[in-house]
Amino acid sequence: MMLRPVIVGIDGSPESLAAAGWAAREAQRRDVALRLVHAWAWSPHPSAAVPSTTSQHHWAQRILREAHDPLGAQYPHLPVEESHIEGLAPCVLLEASSDGALLVLGSRGLSGFTGYLAGSVALHLTTRSTIPVVLVRAGEQANDAHLLNAEGRSSADTPYRDIVLGIELAHPCDEALAFAFASARSRGSALRVLHGYRPPSITTTGFGAAVASDVAAEHEATLDALVRPWREKYPETVITSTARQGRAQSLLLHAASEAGLLVLGRRDRLRPGPYTGPVIQAAMHHARCPMAVVPHV
Repeated sequence: MMLRPVIVGIDGSPESLAAAGWAAREAQRRDVALRLVHAWAWSPHPSAAVPSTTSQHHWAQRILREAHDPLGAQYPHLPVEESHIEGLAPCVLLEASSDGALLVLGSRGLSGFTGYLAGSVALHLTTRSTIPVVLVRAGEQANDAHLLNAEGRSSADTPYRDIVLGIELAHPCDEALAFAFASARSRGSALRVLHGYRPPSITTTGFGAAVASDVAAEHEATLDALVRPWREKYPETVITSTARQGRAQSLLLHAASEAGLLVLGRRDRLRPGPYTGPVIQAAMHHARCPMAVVPHV
């Protein structure tokens, strides 16, 4: 049976080129092919970046080639496929990802973008994709996934940084757990499972230190029970699970500030328009490391 490839959207922006590098390393870890996909649509008023002597079709081919050539040199044994498809980016990439294992996109948050994959299209695909989506910032390099060496510099010779998984106990996501554990095992990295919860209401009878302690213990016990089967399935992975009182967004962003990958689950909702929820939205804006959004029911 042929293994599904890692799919990466390419638009020529620094974000998408960083995404291509991350996707290549992930495909190599998984021992699967990498597929570069560029969506283009003919326009009577092409971008100023397209030379007047070059057709838009050939410009699309050039964008793919400029992404492919350095990857081929850096990862000579990695099968790399190219697809330049005429059509709107969201439709093209959703269709292309239908037979993929993972969709990787460049992103610089939602406040602005240089390429079509860095803003609204990345948001659309993150909320619509049926497979995990990884968002990568411009400038992300292979060494960034590793701990600093004794001189305080990035180095591929040091262990991988921890992976951080955010969990919502009310709606646990086996798909996100499976993704995070498999990612940690493939890297040999530790996994930190984190759950943030709100404090008890101040109207609770007898609210105080004792109640807060009981609530904390209850959340810790529930989280531990959720993670326990995965500990048994991945005995070689170093795992810490923590339930903390506070805003999940703030707790996860702080934890991810030194992480190699942040993993979050996304529930499918019967809601029109792109919607991610406050935790994913905050991470898309502010997470310093690559983030994976894993869909689940």
